[in-house]
Amino acid sequence: MDMVVAFFKNTGFGLVDYRHFIMMAVGIGFIYLGIAKHYEPLLLVPIGFGILMGNVPIFKGLGLGIYESGSVLNYLYFGVRQGIYPPLIFLGIGAMTDFSTMLGRPKLMLLGAAAQVGIFVTYLAALALGFPANEAASIGIIGGADGPTAIFLTSKLAPELVGPIAIAAYSYMALVPVIQPPIMFLLTTKQERLIRMSDPRPVGKREKIIFPIAGFLLCCFLAPAALPLLGMLFFGNLLKECLVADRLAQTARTALIDIVTIILGITVGASTQADVFLTAKSIGIFFLGAASFMAATAGGILFAKLMNVFSQDKINPLIGAAGVSAVPDSARVVQMIGNREDPSNYLLMHAMGPNIAGVIGSAVAAGVLWSFFMAP
Repeated sequence: MDMVVAFFKNTGFGLVDYRHFIMMAVGIGFIYLGIAKHYEPLLLVPIGFGILMGNVPIFKGLGLGIYESGSVLNYLYFGVRQGIYPPLIFLGIGAMTDFSTMLGRPKLMLLGAAAQVGIFVTYLAALALGFPANEAASIGIIGGADGPTAIFLTSKLAPELVGPIAIAAYSYMALVPVIQPPIMFLLTTKQERLIRMSDPRPVGKREKIIFPIAGFLLCCFLAPAALPLLGMLFFGNLLKECLVADRLAQTARTALIDIVTIILGITVGASTQADVFLTAKSIGIFFLGAASFMAATAGGILFAKLMNVFSQDKINPLIGAAGVSAVPDSARVVQMIGNREDPSNYLLMHAMGPNIAGVIGSAVAAGVLWSFFMAP
């Protein structure tokens, strides 16, 4: 009987407490949203299962937990802590992205820049609430709605917060169809939502090849600290557009990005151990992250309305919501809302411009914030 009792105490049943059940419910919720609701399944399913893996109760010192040196999960988590995985994901994103929608109407890049206001507004709000400056910057970057960028910056500035910030960023990326529409309806009129936009100009092949080189140099001279992210993004796009390295582009946008996404999702999820994750600070990060994302959405919409004051070629303000870097979900939401008002109004290709610009904008914003802390 003593052996049976000792065995039971060493199992998960003997070690579990209510916090593990809370986190397991969160993990199952992520898996449900990914499978049943199709909310970012390539992200939420690995993260959800990772949360389950990270919250199976185990004895410390067995070399199993993600925070235990020498464990398998700890080795895999190294890529998160050191910011290795995000640039590899950006390589794949670049190799599957067509910048022509953005280049065809360059002024829409301003919407991608305007949407980054959520990052800096939340940075100031977090400072006012007493968060240290490095943590405030990591919280603010959630507003970009870009998981890899949030992980990259947080791994440099506040590595102890990678788990809650990554979970918050990916949660809001997945919930774009839920969070953005009410803001879009609140800040636009029916007449504005019915605006039809003229077709962008055609973009030639030479321009597509020159842009990743010129864009990389310009952005990285502006924000050198964003070089790992933007370098990989533009390099991946150059592989795609040059047509002479199609094997490399194909690998980057398929096998490589899929492998990294699996490892990143599992390890980020597993990093949310109940004793580390369920804190007042984590809850505060979630609320501030939501505020950051909503402010970013509003910033893009309001700037589009401002542009209409000075432009004869009117912009449908809905596409301003796509200025966040949740590609392509934000652009799809714009199309969905636009179709609800006018089923014949095709906004997707117009929304992809600011959506892609938002990816670049969030990486530049991360570089600016990191440069601020690196400056002597």
